Amino acid sequence: MIPEKTHFLYPAALFAPREPHIINTILGSCVGVCLWDPTMNIGGMAHYMLPLWNGEGLASPKYGNIAIERLFGKLTSFGSKRNNVKAKIFGGGEVIDNYAPYFYIGQRNIEIAKEMLGDMNIPIVASSTGGKMGRKIVFNTYTGEVKQRYVKQQNLL
Repeated sequence: MIPEKTHFLYPAALFAPREPHIINTILGSCVGVCLWDPTMNIGGMAHYMLPLWNGEGLASPKYGNIAIERLFGKLTSFGSKRNNVKAKIFGGGEVIDNYAPYFYIGQRNIEIAKEMLGDMNIPIVASSTGGKMGRKIVFNTYTGEVKQRYVKQQNLL
C-alpha cells in the first residue's frame, strides 16, 4: 500500500501518525530511527542531531536518547507491544571533515541508537549508517519499507 499522506521530517523532530504516511527526511551526521509494528501496520521516525541530552535545558527530540524513547512511547500509546516493534536506522555519516575524534557526532549518534534499541529489546532489522555521504530516506509507515538514496557533499562556495 502506498499512503496518500506525506510528511517531511525536519531535524530535532519525530513523527508517528495513526494513519499510513510516507515520511521523508535527509540525514548527514544526524540519525533517523524508524520504528514499525508489523502487526498493527503503524510506524514512525525520529530524526535526531546529537546523541545525549545532558539534563540541562529542554529535553527535546534533538537528542537521541530523548527521541527514541518518545517515538517508542508514541507507538505504544497507539497499542503497539514492545515485542512486535522492529527498528531500522540510517545516517550518522561524517559529512564534515574533522580530525578530532571527540567530534565524531555521526558515530556517537549511531552508537546511542544501537545501545538504546538493544536495551529496549527492539531488534534492528536493517541499517545503513556511517560513511562520508548523507542520505535521503523515504519510510512507508504502513509497510515498514524504507528507500534510501545517497546524497553527495556539495560545495556551497
